[in-house]
Amino acid sequence: MKLALFDLDGTLLPTDSDHAFGEFMVTLGWVDGEVWRQRNDAFFAQYQAGTLNLAEYVAFATSAWRDRPAAEAEAARARFMQEVIGPALHERARRLVDDHLGAGDLVAVVTATNEFVTRPIATAFGVEHLLAVELERDAQGRATGGIRGVPTFREGKVTRVEAWLAALGRRWDDFSDVLFYSDSTNDLPLLEKVRSPVATNPTPALASIAQERGWPILNLFETP
Repeated sequence: MKLALFDLDGTLLPTDSDHAFGEFMVTLGWVDGEVWRQRNDAFFAQYQAGTLNLAEYVAFATSAWRDRPAAEAEAARARFMQEVIGPALHERARRLVDDHLGAGDLVAVVTATNEFVTRPIATAFGVEHLLAVELERDAQGRATGGIRGVPTFREGKVTRVEAWLAALGRRWDDFSDVLFYSDSTNDLPLLEKVRSPVATNPTPALASIAQERGWPILNLFETP
């Protein structure tokens, strides 16, 4: 059995689901469009530059929906899945995940986007195991804007994967191979940890590192 780990945004999706969900909040009229878009774009630029303060971003991103009734927020998420994410699910990305699942590999999505946004996306790919940023919740189960536990971001992805494996009674060495597919230099800690890193739709910075280190480069969204 192999262990196959997948980043989500930019890797299995040609878009960033966190940023796109913020844009969807603008579409719904739940936020001040121009002000929100400017801040959302600024946070996304920080992520791409490797300078994002994740706690500040999560507090901002969840503020659009966390005080609304749960049913209303979940209905908005369902619309987002249908209108935005559904059309972005590429066949080659689906096939890559399906190949690992069909081979009996242990598969997980490991993403720095929060679990509210990403749970239905992982499900759409047929992946049971989702390691995402977990949202802190109050006694009524409402998101507070904080992060619970170690976020799946940069070095935190390694920590969370190791904790998840331990909970399953597994270790890195239990697998014939350990692969991680990612597009971003934010994921270098986990890319450097696994036996088989795969630069997937890589940013120019990650593509350069992959070429220097002899890592395979996979482009899922280019026409074969």
